[in-house]
Amino acid sequence: MTASLSAPTSRAAWLERWLSQLPEPSGPLAAVQQRGRQALSQLPVPSSRVEEWRFTDLALLQDLPLTQAAGTSATAAASSDAVGLCLQLDGSTDPLAGVALPAGVQLLSESELAQGLGHTLAATGCHDHWPVELNHASAGRVLALRVSSRCKLRLELHSSVSTGLLPLRVLLVLEEKAELELCQKLEAHGSGLTSLVLEAHLARGARLDHGLVASGCSDAALLAHLAIEQEPESHVALTSVTAGWGLARLEPRLVQVDGQATSTLRGLQLVGGRQIADTHSHVLFAGPEGQLDQLHKAVAAGQGRSVFNGAVQVPRAAQRTNAAQLSRNLLLSDRARIDTKPELEIVADDVKCAHGATVSSLQTDELFYLQSRGIDAEQASGLLKRAFCEEVLRDLPAVARRWCPIEQWQLEDA
Repeated sequence: MTASLSAPTSRAAWLERWLSQLPEPSGPLAAVQQRGRQALSQLPVPSSRVEEWRFTDLALLQDLPLTQAAGTSATAAASSDAVGLCLQLDGSTDPLAGVALPAGVQLLSESELAQGLGHTLAATGCHDHWPVELNHASAGRVLALRVSSRCKLRLELHSSVSTGLLPLRVLLVLEEKAELELCQKLEAHGSGLTSLVLEAHLARGARLDHGLVASGCSDAALLAHLAIEQEPESHVALTSVTAGWGLARLEPRLVQVDGQATSTLRGLQLVGGRQIADTHSHVLFAGPEGQLDQLHKAVAAGQGRSVFNGAVQVPRAAQRTNAAQLSRNLLLSDRARIDTKPELEIVADDVKCAHGATVSSLQTDELFYLQSRGIDAEQASGLLKRAFCEEVLRDLPAVARRWCPIEQWQLEDA
């Protein structure tokens, strides 16, 4: 088994080796790369001694080939039409080369990029997180788009890696009453690390419907930060599905800057074998009359481990907040493990806030009922697992929903 990264000496050796392999900072993100590398040289790799990483073992990272992925096999050709844009992100080439942007969509200028890049990360309190600095240190390109007021757009982003490091950076600005359906697909077919940092700023009345589907393999890792800033009357629906990764850590972080916004979070993670899936969400209501509806689900088999930590902050300024958070989990093995910790930090006194968590196995009476109708045991088990997942899958945008062949995602038992 891979040695733990808890010892400071092994952390330093692994980090120094990786930093020494990086090429010199260059391109439009050269300054960001330099700052990220400097930060990484001073920050320790997170270990179980840090509360936020107590259940997340990063041992897999030290054995991954973290040289920049030379290129990725395209899962979709770049294209655009009147209301849609489909792009391949590989972290190294220009995803917009040869693509005409639809009406109402513009590239951010250099000055806008300098002003906006990192702003939402800071607003959501994660600009100095270790996975974010790792992305800063390695990402050479950023997809930076503005969606004009009252424009409606469908955006598909495809990324696939066979081996190595795939750093992805996305910055989105939605103007007043703009609507964006964002479908993002991440795939890993071999040993490597996919690093994603996405920032989105929603102006008044804007709407973002984001479906993220990430499927990997047991010798691949995913580290993703999704930072979203909402102005009043805006709406965010974020649905994520992760499956198959040896290590997957997803951190959705939202701030309603002046309240009166709506956030809907849906998450599903599937683990088997010795896989680890970890979701740490954080929602801050910085003004009154905000809405949150959050549901997180996990299915754990074999010796897989699922972690969920959902933090909701309601300061005194956030009166009349209505927030609900629920964690539901399905254990398929007595060797699998679920760690779930919904959190509410409430200072305001006029609120409606609730949270809860459940952990269960497949119910014998439900299995018996299906088998008594002529359905064999394996099929009955599959139907119940599918029904458990469907509550999250049905909230994915239609395009992203087609990327979720649950029947083909076999959970490892080893």
